[in-house]
Amino acid sequence: MLQDTGTDEVFMQAKFWSILGNSQRLDGGAMFGNVPRAMWEKWIQPDERHRIPLACRALLMEREDGKRVLFETGIGAFFEPKLKDRFGVVEDTHVLLESLAKLGLTDADIDAVVLSHLHFDHAGGLLAPYKEGEELKLLFPKARFIVGKRAWERAQKPHARDRASFIPELNGLLEASGRLEIVDGPHSNTLGKDVTFHYSEGHTPGLMLAEISLDHGGIVFCGDLVPGRPWVHLPVTMGYDRYPELLIEEKRSFLDGMIERDVRLFFTHDSECATSKVEVNEKGKYHAVADMPELVAFGGE
Repeated sequence: MLQDTGTDEVFMQAKFWSILGNSQRLDGGAMFGNVPRAMWEKWIQPDERHRIPLACRALLMEREDGKRVLFETGIGAFFEPKLKDRFGVVEDTHVLLESLAKLGLTDADIDAVVLSHLHFDHAGGLLAPYKEGEELKLLFPKARFIVGKRAWERAQKPHARDRASFIPELNGLLEASGRLEIVDGPHSNTLGKDVTFHYSEGHTPGLMLAEISLDHGGIVFCGDLVPGRPWVHLPVTMGYDRYPELLIEEKRSFLDGMIERDVRLFFTHDSECATSKVEVNEKGKYHAVADMPELVAFGGE
C-alpha cells in the first residue's frame, strides 16, 4: 500500500521549469495494460508499429537560495544503436542537455538529482551520449544523487521480469561518485523538509514520489504511478507494473491526498502535457483538469 507520509506544511519559495529529455515510442498495448486498443487509441494515436509517443520529461526546481534540483533525467542517449531502436528512442543527441542549455545551464550547474527509481527511461539521462568503444560516463559532476532505499535495492538485485529495465553499470558509477544519498523516509539530508517523499510498490519496489509544498498548493513528481493524463483514471495501468491491483489502490490514496492539498501532478511521460490538477466527477471518476503543456519559471500561482 502507498506510504503517504503527508507533509510538514513547509512552504518554500521556488521556481520550476519542465525540461524535455529524449522522447520514446513504445507499444501502446504495453503502456495501457488490459485497456482495449479500441479505447486507448482514442486517447493517444499509435504509429504504424503500434507505438505511442512518450515524453521523458524532467522537473527543474530553482530554490530561493539558488540551488538547482533536477527531478529525474529521462532516458538520455546512452543506448547503442540496436537498443536505441528496440526501445524507441527518437533523437540521436542528448536532448536533456540541450534543454538545459536553452536556459543557460549545463549538467555541472545542477546541485541535486532526485530519481523516483532507476529504470533506464528515468535514469539514463545521467549518462553521457553513446560513443562506440567507450565506457559509460556519469554526467552531473557536482550533483548529489538521491535514490530511495527500496528502489536502490531493486536495482542491485533485479527480478527476472524487470532486469532489462536497469543499467547494470550505473549502480557502480553512482557509488563511485561519492555523492549518492540513499533515502529511507519522508525527507533527504540533501533537501531537508523542502521535499517530502511518498513511496509506492505497485510499479516497482520503493517508487519514490517527490512532493514540494508551495504558497499556493504544490507540485508532485508522479513518476510511473501516474505517467500521464490517461493514467489518472484509476483502472488504467501499464503492462510494466508489477502489481496492477495494488497500484490502483495506491493511486487512489495518492490522488486523494493531492486533491486535499491542491497539489499539481507533474507528468514525465505525457507527450503533450507537463502538469495538471485532478478532480473527481459525480460518477467517482478521477480525471485531469487545468492542463499546462510546460512550466516556465512557474511559482505555484
